[in-house]
Amino acid sequence: MNNIPSVDLADFLSDDPKRKEKFVNEIGKAYEEIGFVALKNHFLSDNLVDELYTEVKSFFDLPEETKKKYEIEGLAGQRGYISFGKEHAKGKKEGDLKEFWHFGQEPTEDANLTEEYPENVQVEELENFNKTGMEAYRMLEKTGIYVLRALALYIGLNEFYFDHWASNGNSILRPIHYPPIKEEPKGAERAGAHGDINLITLLMGASTGGLQVLRKDGEWIDAIPQEDELVINVGDMLERHTNNKLRSTIHRVINPPKEEWDKPRYSIPFFMHPRSEMRLDCLEECIDEDHPKQYEDITAGEFLNQRLIEIGLAKK
Repeated sequence: MNNIPSVDLADFLSDDPKRKEKFVNEIGKAYEEIGFVALKNHFLSDNLVDELYTEVKSFFDLPEETKKKYEIEGLAGQRGYISFGKEHAKGKKEGDLKEFWHFGQEPTEDANLTEEYPENVQVEELENFNKTGMEAYRMLEKTGIYVLRALALYIGLNEFYFDHWASNGNSILRPIHYPPIKEEPKGAERAGAHGDINLITLLMGASTGGLQVLRKDGEWIDAIPQEDELVINVGDMLERHTNNKLRSTIHRVINPPKEEWDKPRYSIPFFMHPRSEMRLDCLEECIDEDHPKQYEDITAGEFLNQRLIEIGLAKK
């Protein structure tokens, strides 16, 4: 396997039970083998994608002092602007060669949340930045819920098992800007090798190149989707919850060849988190004699806090 498998959400949404089952098996097997798929026929329109990239590029083009006023102390980077080099991969000291923004959940009135999410930070200079960001957030959340339904069926759970936890969950939309590289990076990459914290990640912008996935045999392979596909991977929370049945694969964004250092790169991942009180205890359906329980019991909120400390966004 030299590229990630491609799946079609239209199969899952069709009225044909065979097509639906085909999608469930394809995505489930891909997540057992490599932890990544490219997904076509998601809910993001081309127009919305174009609008979002326009807004995101306009924000990162703002003067440094303007962007810095949106970097809010005490939020552990969960909303607003996070400046260049702040975040690093777990176990690494060198900061990643990127700056980014975080849009967070704006819960529905009937959410009945046990926690209060921080408010989104409003950008005064760009009239449509927040509106466009949250429109994309909703479409990615909708796509993610259907992917989780397919995975619930693959595991042997009720199809709607994840719906309550993922709807109004603590998800984050992260537009990232990797600026042009101006000098030899000393051990730093655009994004160091890491696994994601959350349930699943839906990524826009991988088609511009640089994303690599670590195969089971230790080889790095390029993840190159088609222009209209999202790259979707399993995060550590889902790996833990399924007792390693579904794999959270290590991935990275490598620096481009030197002749392309002058080119910026943009990507926009949606980190799908559940509500913080969701238990990530290993599912009984994923435990047997050959696969004994691998993890201690923990909630999603506890696990998230541990990891934010490890990657440098939160303090102990």
